[in-house]
Amino acid sequence: MLSPSKQAALARGLVIPAHPLALTEARRLDERHQRALTRYYVASGAGGIAAAVHTTQFAIREPRVGLHRPVLELAAETVREELAASDPGGGDPFVLVAGVLGRTEQALAEASLAYDLGYDLALLQLGALGDADDDELVAHCERVAEVLPLFGFYLQPAVGGRRLGRDFWRRFAAIPSVVAIKVAPFDRYATLDVVLGVAASGRGRDVALYTGNDDAIVFDLLTRFSTVAPDGSSLELRFSGGLLGHWAVWTSKAVPLLQRIKAIVASGESVPADVLEIAVQTTDANAAIFDPANRFAGCIPGIHEVLRRQGLMAGRWTLEADEELSPGQSAEIDRVMAAYPHLVDDDFVAAHIDDWLR
Repeated sequence: MLSPSKQAALARGLVIPAHPLALTEARRLDERHQRALTRYYVASGAGGIAAAVHTTQFAIREPRVGLHRPVLELAAETVREELAASDPGGGDPFVLVAGVLGRTEQALAEASLAYDLGYDLALLQLGALGDADDDELVAHCERVAEVLPLFGFYLQPAVGGRRLGRDFWRRFAAIPSVVAIKVAPFDRYATLDVVLGVAASGRGRDVALYTGNDDAIVFDLLTRFSTVAPDGSSLELRFSGGLLGHWAVWTSKAVPLLQRIKAIVASGESVPADVLEIAVQTTDANAAIFDPANRFAGCIPGIHEVLRRQGLMAGRWTLEADEELSPGQSAEIDRVMAAYPHLVDDDFVAAHIDDWLR
């Protein structure tokens, strides 16, 4: 069961970076830089991290790699150390999210491991059940929910997800231990399927929606979805925060941006023109980093390249030797960094990196 304080924090809205994997040139875990990344997210004011997710590289689970448990363990341990050092009396809740995937036996094992390591939520990815119907999918989710509360996940098919319809999301949101859903199909129709499915479940006021739509981050956070609850009453749904690979970089600038957006939403005033500009700029920056021009082939190397330039990673190395930046991608990253310096947090990182790499 998720603590009431963490559930309330999720509902208010958090910046939750998807945690990358720092490797040495020999493609072994670089523990020093891995810890530095976690310290960076805590110091940036993030409200949680998500580990063992797509940004962490799904291949950590392969026996030849053997990094699933070490990565989860290291992230949780480092978070606890940093929080204890910065605020021994206990401050705002920090949410630990573990990616969980595979068919039911594997998913149950992964959720059990995350539970044992002190994680709060399972970010449940359903791509491995591509041939399952809704009844089978819901039964699978209910089984995993017995181990750990669920953070639903609509992952775009281009990177391993599957199509999930509105009725599935209605039934999924009705599971009592579903706390939040990451909506990341990169598709407005599919995004609406999640929102309307949650509304139809009767738990629209209980399940927090988190954007994972890297092509529409700020737009998602600004949007009000006016709909109707099953009892006929008016229901307004919004995205509370984001769980994003994009927020694995320049995180200290994402935190005040989310706070500003929440203040605008709470005020009911019109969205300022500069925030709409930032919305477009964020999507442009994401295109450079995530490489949609090449079907996201350079997505993970793009994240690594930004972190490498800041010194938070030693290199761009991934678990797959042939995974690299796409042609022209480095120049695109140069372009957006020069065009939008207000999105970049190089100065913040430079001021603290020696301590994070201790």
